[in-house]
Amino acid sequence: MPLGPVDVYVVGFPGNKFSGEIVPAILEQVEAGVIRIIDLLFVSKDADGTVTTLEIEDLGPEGAAFIGVDVASAGALNHEDADEIADQIPHDSSALLIAYENTWMESIIGAFAHADAHIINHIRIPAVVVNEVLGA
Repeated sequence: MPLGPVDVYVVGFPGNKFSGEIVPAILEQVEAGVIRIIDLLFVSKDADGTVTTLEIEDLGPEGAAFIGVDVASAGALNHEDADEIADQIPHDSSALLIAYENTWMESIIGAFAHADAHIINHIRIPAVVVNEVLGA
């Protein structure tokens, strides 16, 4: 079966404090079969602007909840990805790059292939923009 599309979100954490509070929401979607986590990459920028990547074990107690997140392809996100988003991270802050497959799309992608159809374009509108435009 073909894979669904993969999205990568960059989630910021001011003060270099990764919050495990987001993990239950992520796991809920994984358990429901909506997404599959491809990889996670933790990135930190210090006061001098030095960017480093972190392992889950380096996150301390606040990041311990991430240990429960199963990744399909550890290492798919790497130092090059951290370098690519480094300018988006403020000093003394951190970011989580989370790559996930939209597994809910697998059967639709398969149907496209079976019908000899193909996707010409894919446009993602961020939730912030949708909520702002629709007044939610």
